[in-house]
Amino acid sequence: MYFKKTRKSFIAIGDIYFYTATIHNWNRLLHEDAVKRIVTDSLYFLWEKKKIKVYAFVIMPNHIHLIWQLLDKNGKETSQGSFAKFTAHSFQQYLRTNNPQLLSSFAVEAHNKKHEFWQRDPVAFQLTRRETALQKLDYIHNNPLAERWQLCINPVDYYFSSARFYETGVDDFGFLTHIMDEF
Repeated sequence: MYFKKTRKSFIAIGDIYFYTATIHNWNRLLHEDAVKRIVTDSLYFLWEKKKIKVYAFVIMPNHIHLIWQLLDKNGKETSQGSFAKFTAHSFQQYLRTNNPQLLSSFAVEAHNKKHEFWQRDPVAFQLTRRETALQKLDYIHNNPLAERWQLCINPVDYYFSSARFYETGVDDFGFLTHIMDEF
């Protein structure tokens, strides 16, 4: 008997997840602020349409971490799928205009696309306990401080993160919800 394997990226509507998506081949596509804004703009769009809630995030040079909740599909596709598709198309447009040489490093031979920006099967881990949610929140906010990255000295100083929101209550991105509203 064969069982269909559930993908790591499966996210049920209504549940809260810690989610990690990585740029294809760990390429540092997300090091420029303009490219990071593509990610935050997509999150804002889906939040504004009441398709997602975002509790925490960080955008690193080659991956993102989120704590989020999918509230509804975006048309026929999941909000997660819409996020990946929109950002991929926007990355492609951005690179065509600003860095065509880098665009070639994302080229793939596939029947349905010419470029791949996100690695397949991002990791989604359901959060059901307050302690786990707080641990993942700390992990997200401290990621820019990791020895490998050293992007800032204090998590609050790294702009493309929800750390400032949790420290000051100021939501620079307009889409954040405090995790303790749910746990």
